[in-house]
Amino acid sequence: MSVAEPSGFRPTLADVARAAGVSIATASRVLNGFPRVSPERRKQVESAMLALGYARQRAARGSSARHTGSIALVVCEEVPRLFTDPYFPRIAAGVGRELTAVGVQLVLLTVPATDDYQAPVVRYLDGGHVDGALVVGMHGRRPLDLDWLGIPVVFGGRPVQAGRTGRLPYVDADNQGGARLATQRLLDGGRQTVATVAGPQDMTAGVDRLLGYRQAMSRAGRYDESLVVCGDFGQASGEYAMSRLLSRRPDVDGIFAASDMMAVGALRALRRAGRKVPEDVAVVGFDDLPIGCWTDPPLTTVRQPVEEMGARMTAELLAMIDGAAPRRSTVLDTELVPRKSA
Repeated sequence: MSVAEPSGFRPTLADVARAAGVSIATASRVLNGFPRVSPERRKQVESAMLALGYARQRAARGSSARHTGSIALVVCEEVPRLFTDPYFPRIAAGVGRELTAVGVQLVLLTVPATDDYQAPVVRYLDGGHVDGALVVGMHGRRPLDLDWLGIPVVFGGRPVQAGRTGRLPYVDADNQGGARLATQRLLDGGRQTVATVAGPQDMTAGVDRLLGYRQAMSRAGRYDESLVVCGDFGQASGEYAMSRLLSRRPDVDGIFAASDMMAVGALRALRRAGRKVPEDVAVVGFDDLPIGCWTDPPLTTVRQPVEEMGARMTAELLAMIDGAAPRRSTVLDTELVPRKSA
């Protein structure tokens, strides 16, 4: 194999994979000695490494010394959503709190929704720039296959496709339990037709909150698929979903919105339709964002400890970087915050 590269070129694992005609994951498995690689593929990768002069620029997994003093926060969302969804700044606040205490720098990486989204991120993470990575906002439609990287990785939220990341720890909130609390609040308040504006079903938070709603409604003998409509956790989707629900089921008298921003949108749609909250329709959200205190009426919601999730993720990652044995994945409690909307 003959590969010509410019002077000063420092090949990455992605370059090796491209030269060998294999995936980045296969190249990494060869590098890390994984047994499940065919002899032919192994030879291709080893030949590409030799031709390119590839050499890993950081310490191997398990080394107790930090070499870069930086970790990456990988956000799997489009950039506009990053700055409009309050979830990500709150996660970053928890991460920053932990890193400031130990003098470690944070590098932000965003993952766009493109066919080749994975290569640039993996190239950077495997290029010796950071000592570890925190990954948030994972979507099942474009999962990051990172469990073979030579750096520690911790997920914010349980990954949808657990088979790809089964060996990696995560920190999550009790989304199912919180959704059950929200739905039960509406049922206990005497609401007869309780619908949900569910979150995206390619994210575990959306899946688990819908499951919690279904559990509570099924136990009450009231589950009906026509009472379920999905949004994307954003305000506009909540407003649109609420309008659809009202046209489909005008008898709705209770709404569990799987995010506070969707609940804000639902309140707008209800107001436009002439429905009073909570007299005609009671509404419960999820997140406990500051905006919930300023809606009219103030929003009953479920609090998830987002900043604490960011801090726990970071503490876990720093322990792994320092060579400590990875702890189990953590699920943090949620709690109902009663206000006037339900």
